[in-house]
Amino acid sequence: MNKNIEKLFQLASKSERTIVGLMSGTSLDGLDIVLCKIIGSGRNTKIELLQFETISYEENFRQEIKTIFSRRDVDLEKICLLNSYVALQHAAMVNECLKKWNCNKNEIDLIASHGQTIYHAPKFMHQQEKFSNATFQIGDGDHIAFKTGIITISDFRQKHIASGGEGAPLAAYGDYLLFSKLGEDRIMLNIGGISNFTFLPGNGDAKKIISTDVGPGNTLMNAFVQQYFTGIDFDKDATIAKQGKINAELLIALKQNSFFEKTFPKTIGPELFNLNYLKEAQQKSETISISKEDVMATLNRFTADCIADAINQINSSNSNFTIYISGGGVHNSLLIENIKSQLPNCNIKSTNDLFVNADAKEAVLFALLANECVCGNGIEIGEGLTQIPNVSFGKISFPN
Repeated sequence: MNKNIEKLFQLASKSERTIVGLMSGTSLDGLDIVLCKIIGSGRNTKIELLQFETISYEENFRQEIKTIFSRRDVDLEKICLLNSYVALQHAAMVNECLKKWNCNKNEIDLIASHGQTIYHAPKFMHQQEKFSNATFQIGDGDHIAFKTGIITISDFRQKHIASGGEGAPLAAYGDYLLFSKLGEDRIMLNIGGISNFTFLPGNGDAKKIISTDVGPGNTLMNAFVQQYFTGIDFDKDATIAKQGKINAELLIALKQNSFFEKTFPKTIGPELFNLNYLKEAQQKSETISISKEDVMATLNRFTADCIADAINQINSSNSNFTIYISGGGVHNSLLIENIKSQLPNCNIKSTNDLFVNADAKEAVLFALLANECVCGNGIEIGEGLTQIPNVSFGKISFPN
């Protein structure tokens, strides 16, 4: 038997595994790295977060990614070069963290690498009949495996598309295994570049789970700040937005897009919600001349309304849902206030209350998906193939 296959078999046979999870989102701010101990698999999964760190990207690295990020026309050679370059940078960051945590590579069973999404193309966006949904992440798993000496699971989203989905969101699987609770209807809301949530019914009926993107998270706010406020990457604690006023006309224009009329589940990315989207909305609403602070206040409310409107679609009876927030948006106090104002019957907390760091949650979920790839048997949830496919995710790269 090939020694790598034999090692993989041994890993799958263990009662617990130590897994490094990596997540780099559309905000391009850095790499989230978690070290997890995962016991069991499937519905018997238990997870312990041992370490967590975010390594910020250097500006040069961020700018390199931006040359191909969410652009329809890019340099093909640059994509080819960055596919390995991003992987090598991520591998170096993993090695740095392991050294800092006093961990030997032989103590780590797997690396779960999401990679860096550079383009997301659900069919409703590209509208080309002969092509299906598509998404593309760079940061090749073979390079990470070779440079770290650790078996690496990567490229998770392709199986979701192959099995009838849109490639996102994948959070439903981890949310279901880790956070379902009888007697409490839960919304696991992640506010990263894009906002998405998983609805976990308190009656335990897995067929009623819904997982979907709902619209922008931080992506529009971050892009606007980076464009018009020198030296600032994001509106820390809504400092800028709090100085402005919500413009009703602009808010209405921002909400006028067919994406919001689509049924769940659905996915989206910065390919739609970008500065051109904002510019068109300002032109339609004749608000080009309003202050930058008013724009930021309106974008903040726009994100909140997109989230609240989507949650209200599945909560028409105004039940007392508990919303657990994760992602960078959890630190934006004005955004949280705006969400609360639209969902007065919901109890809003963060995943910190469930003993999972709100900033680490997505990296943890990919570590869990890697665990399922090696020793799981698919996760039977959802109402059908196109909703939440019952498949295992990830491609396996050996270190030699």
